[in-house]
Amino acid sequence: MNNYRCKFIFILLTICTTAASFQLHAQAPGSGKLTGKIVDAQTNETIPFASAIISNRETKVTVATGQTDVNGNLIINGIPDGTFSVKISYVGYQTLVRDSVAVTKSKQLLTLGTIKMKAAKGTALKEVSVTAKKAPIQLGIDKKVFSVDQSLVSEGGSASDLLTNVPSVQIDVDGNVSLRGSTGVKVLVDGKPSVIGGGDVASILASIPASSIETVEVITNPSSKYDAEGNSGIINIVLKRNSKLGFNGNVALTAGNRDNYNGNASLSFQNKKINLYGNYGYRYGKRIGGGFNNIRYLNRADSLGAADQLTSSRQIEKSQNAKAGIDYYLTTKDILSFSAAYNKRDQDKRDFLNVNTYNADGSPRQLSDRINTTDGGGDSYDLNLDYSHKWKASQELTFNFGYSHGTNDNFQQYNTTVNSINGIPATQDPEMLTNDNDGKNKNYNIQADYNMPLGKLGKLESGYRSQIRYSDNNTVARTYNPATGNYDENYQLSNLFNSKDQVHALYLNYSNQIKNFGYQVGLRGEVARLNTNSGGYDLNGTLANAAGRIAYDRLYPSIFLTQKFKGDQQLQLSYTRRVNRPRPWDTNPFIDYSDPLSWRQGNPNLLPEDVHSYELSYSKFWSKVTLIGSVYSRHTNDLIQRVRSVPDSNGVIILTPFNLTQSTNSGVELIAKVDPVKAWSFTANVNGYHSNIDAVPAYNISQTSGYSWNANLTNNITLPYNISLQIRGDYNSTELQAQGKRKAMYGVDGGAKYDFPNKKASLSLNVRDIFNTRKFGAVIQDANTITDFQRYQKGQQGNLTFSYRFGKTSFQKKQKKAEQQETKPDEGTF
Repeated sequence: MNNYRCKFIFILLTICTTAASFQLHAQAPGSGKLTGKIVDAQTNETIPFASAIISNRETKVTVATGQTDVNGNLIINGIPDGTFSVKISYVGYQTLVRDSVAVTKSKQLLTLGTIKMKAAKGTALKEVSVTAKKAPIQLGIDKKVFSVDQSLVSEGGSASDLLTNVPSVQIDVDGNVSLRGSTGVKVLVDGKPSVIGGGDVASILASIPASSIETVEVITNPSSKYDAEGNSGIINIVLKRNSKLGFNGNVALTAGNRDNYNGNASLSFQNKKINLYGNYGYRYGKRIGGGFNNIRYLNRADSLGAADQLTSSRQIEKSQNAKAGIDYYLTTKDILSFSAAYNKRDQDKRDFLNVNTYNADGSPRQLSDRINTTDGGGDSYDLNLDYSHKWKASQELTFNFGYSHGTNDNFQQYNTTVNSINGIPATQDPEMLTNDNDGKNKNYNIQADYNMPLGKLGKLESGYRSQIRYSDNNTVARTYNPATGNYDENYQLSNLFNSKDQVHALYLNYSNQIKNFGYQVGLRGEVARLNTNSGGYDLNGTLANAAGRIAYDRLYPSIFLTQKFKGDQQLQLSYTRRVNRPRPWDTNPFIDYSDPLSWRQGNPNLLPEDVHSYELSYSKFWSKVTLIGSVYSRHTNDLIQRVRSVPDSNGVIILTPFNLTQSTNSGVELIAKVDPVKAWSFTANVNGYHSNIDAVPAYNISQTSGYSWNANLTNNITLPYNISLQIRGDYNSTELQAQGKRKAMYGVDGGAKYDFPNKKASLSLNVRDIFNTRKFGAVIQDANTITDFQRYQKGQQGNLTFSYRFGKTSFQKKQKKAEQQETKPDEGTF
């Protein structure tokens, strides 16, 4: 059954992403000339390599074509006399068409001025206003932008639920993120690292409601302008920042099964001088899960033969997320901005474990039950001061100072009861342990960027960035003493850990265009330092500190070569060097013993991964199909993987990260956005890749290689009576790892939405994991053990959401009127 579903997705994807190209025909050239400048309607950033087609209005024959240069300037010569239509298009943006443009002997120059392109479906227009839904996914050759408000299946969920709908991105049941099948993804919030949950990605994604997110940006091969961290790319979560003119707002309320609730409200006000915005989101989520962990021991000198662990869990997460800000227009060229964000989260988790060990002959060795409880939470705030000055559209200086602070407090209790075997009572007393974890984190960000056009010589980008992160985490463990009835401090399990992680960087990017060929070369230099201090106690309570230091200076070059072809086609070849830095908790030698059979421990001697990434991408844009195809390869030196220890006398395995030799991950990815008919559109993504990990004899790891693939398909259907549907399916094949393989996993989500006739209110219903099939698991084998484990959520998750939008845009109308008065009669305006 699973194979049929996989083949169906793959065949449907192949059929729908194949289309025929067309050939352009031209007339004899004339002496007319057209000029203009193409910019993004929202950010005012210039759009290079946008295509323009001028066709005869009566015969539809193409008379001239052109494209913007690296600074967004459009110049087309050789236009004959006549009346024409002008079409301007770019991948991921709405195609703009001006229906009537005349060239005569007395009017040879057509000045279009600044043309603002919006992210929406192509529509023939006579005026500047565009009324269309925002494109669900804007596909670019180096960046994909996912619009949250078009995702019906993730409404009422968290950021983690939302990311599962983004092409190239995979999320496992523990909230770990992969990009094109590789971990080591750099996850940012509003372009900066977050201190939520101490910077733990899973905690960040779980605590941000999907309703608080505006867009998600995925950058698979970032240039030198971006932080070099993230071996497989960058995912940037952009929180809502309302910027409509006038007074606007919206409210959304969600209720779901198993006591899942979500609420969000946002307000904004903008005129010519200020832009005020704010939003607040609350999320109450209850998750019920389970899993198993079965271990078979090999080559033992004693009688231990096997262990099995069955887990049932219940987790309640409550989070509040708020953001507010103001943009003040000092002049028409200077903007001063201040924003503040706040997050508060609470967690109540209960794990019920049945843990049994057996002798080699299958007879019981020890039978036990264990209850793990975690009561915790934390809060964080983020402050940002920004300033920007524009000399002209493509010359700009921006500055940012950011500060964030977060706390994390968790109290954990582990109670283990040993059961009788064959009616013989156990002699061992119940074991009761507690962990009191306190954590504080603070981040500083100082950044300046400058963009300078060089005319015919191209464009120069330069900048500086400093990121400094302080982390202080203390763990005090206590063991229950049945003789006294008190909890005594357990010095062997207690730990004090703090770190200072700082990265200082300078970058320089130069880009230029020669006819249809564009290139960008960049270099980023980073000075990175990670200082850690881990403190443990001996049996006498004496504290002994162990200091660690990781220091390195590196240069990160990037090269992008782009060739534009006729028919909205583009080919790009790129190379970047990147890094995957050890996190402070990866270097902490303290043992996490929350799992009875698999403990985790950090390694203070870890080195950063050195990554070299190559990518060849092709894009093609038809009126109804957008296709992005990529061939990529990532070579990683000093690969970080968790290595399993030899089990101790109780069968416990310790997982510790080490630098292995090297690995290579190469693959082919196809992403297509297709609009077969007016009422149906879909986005499809398939990624096939080959992984190779070299042998590491020192850790008894053999050379491993194999093929894997994943695919997803999102359908959007528009029905009569203002009803829209969304159906999404995904599949992840088995994947080889350094010590074993991950199991295949698939799932289907669905959603429906009704827009009330007033266009201000809507009601939506969605169900995630309709068939309850998403189960994350793996089979791991080394010289000492064979482990089969699986984790999953129990049951489907459904949500019902009501949203209401309100507000006026009176300032926008006044501004449009003023713009019309200022427009010259001989200018064409899109």
